[in-house]
Amino acid sequence: MLPGAVIGWDMSAALALGDALGVPPLAMAELLPVIEAVMVLKLNEQMDSGRS
Repeated sequence: MLPGAVIGWDMSAALALGDALGVPPLAMAELLPVIEAVMVLKLNEQMDSGRS
């Protein structure tokens, strides 16, 4: 936990969502870390620009 910043997703919830949507587990394991990294970067950039 880091106040004022996003450090990652709840991977259990993300995997459960993928399962509920019918996404194959191997695809989720391959794609989620990459997607998470980009989303965390962009969300933190967005929050930083709002503080300036």
